[in-house]
Amino acid sequence: MGQPLSMDLRSRVLAAVDEGMSCRAAAARFGVAPSTAIRWEAQRRETGSFAPKPQGGDMRSRRVEERRADILSVWEARKDITLDELRAALIETGLTVSRTALHRFFVRHGITRKKRPATRSSKTALTS
Repeated sequence: MGQPLSMDLRSRVLAAVDEGMSCRAAAARFGVAPSTAIRWEAQRRETGSFAPKPQGGDMRSRRVEERRADILSVWEARKDITLDELRAALIETGLTVSRTALHRFFVRHGITRKKRPATRSSKTALTS
């Protein structure tokens, strides 16, 4: 992911716009795309700031975290449930979530879902 352009460049472009230059002319003068200068000016008008917005980060887990109690209650009722079965049970409660998102949820909370084998391991006896 690219880095945001510097605040110095942003302020110089917007200062040129404030002095009466069009956004497109200011963009050409400072070597940025016209759409960039237009977006910076619109952001300054709307919010009062032209600082870059935060980049990256987790944008999707908030919805899953809001339903944490539902997920854990289904899992507590049947701890040997697979992720696909858990996903199907959650769809019935109104939460549509991917198997991967459920996996990340359990990893994030440090919950292991290791299954035990259905049969005992065989022991071999020493023969003499």
